[in-house]
Amino acid sequence: MNETEYTISLDPREERIARDTLERYSGSLVDDFQPYLLVTNFPRYVTYFAETRKLPIIEGSMFKVAHSPEEKISILDFKIGSPAAALVIDLIANLPIKASLLLGMCGGLRRHYKVGDYFVPIASIRGEGTSDFYFPAEVPALANFLVQKAVSNVLERERTPYHIGITHTTNKRFWEFNQSFKHRLEVSRAQAIEMECATLFMSSYSYKLPLGALLLISDLPLDPEGIKTKKSSERVYAAHTGEHVEKGVRMLFELDELLKLHARGAYRGTRKRFEKNGE
Repeated sequence: MNETEYTISLDPREERIARDTLERYSGSLVDDFQPYLLVTNFPRYVTYFAETRKLPIIEGSMFKVAHSPEEKISILDFKIGSPAAALVIDLIANLPIKASLLLGMCGGLRRHYKVGDYFVPIASIRGEGTSDFYFPAEVPALANFLVQKAVSNVLERERTPYHIGITHTTNKRFWEFNQSFKHRLEVSRAQAIEMECATLFMSSYSYKLPLGALLLISDLPLDPEGIKTKKSSERVYAAHTGEHVEKGVRMLFELDELLKLHARGAYRGTRKRFEKNGE
C-alpha cells in the first residue's frame, strides 16, 4: 500500500526565521500584530481600514498592513493565489494570533446568485496543489467551525442574505474559456470558485490556527456576460469595500466573545506542522 507518510516537524529555527521574514515582507514589527487578523487580497481593504481609523499603513516588500490596538485587530493584504496564502499562514502562525478571517472575493457558480451577495464557505475543493504540502489528499479542506459560527451569527443578526457552500480553489486564474475545466466545476457541484481558501484552510489547520472566510461574490463567470471586467470590478469595490471590511471587524468581535465562553471548536495551542518524510 503506497501511502505518503507525514511526520511532525518542530524545528526551533522556524519561529525565528518566520518572524524575521514577516517583518521584511510586511515592513511591520511582529510585536505590533494584534490578537486577531483580517487577511485579504485587496490593498484597498487595508487602505479603507486604516483611513477610517486614522491608522498608518505599513508596507514591506510584499505585504501591506495596518494595526488597530484599540480593536485588537490587524489587517494584512497578502496578494493573490495559493502560494501567497500558504506563505502568510506559515509566517503568522508563529505569532500569538488567536484567530484569522479571510475577506476575499469569489465567482458565483449558481444562476440565482447575485454580484454583491455574501458566500460563507464551509469547505473547499483542493484544486490548487499547494495544500498537498500540509496534508495528504484524503484530508478535507474545512473552514474552522467556530470562526464560521461567528461569521454566520453576525450575518443572521444583521439580517444579511448569504449563501453557504463549497468553493473550488484553483491556481488557474484565466479558466473561463476552458471547457474541460468548466465541466469539472459542474461535476463537482461547487457553488463558488476562488484561489486561496483550500490553502488557507489546510495550512491554518496544520498550525492549529482557527481561520474562516467571508467571501463576496464579485462575478458570475459561468455566464458569458458575468465574467469580471475592469469596469465591473471597480463597481464592486465602490459598492462593497466598506461593508465587507466592517462586517469582518464585527465578526472578529463576535469571535472574541465566543472564545471568552471557552466555546468548543477552536484549537489554538501547541503548534504542529506536518511534512512529508525525508523532505
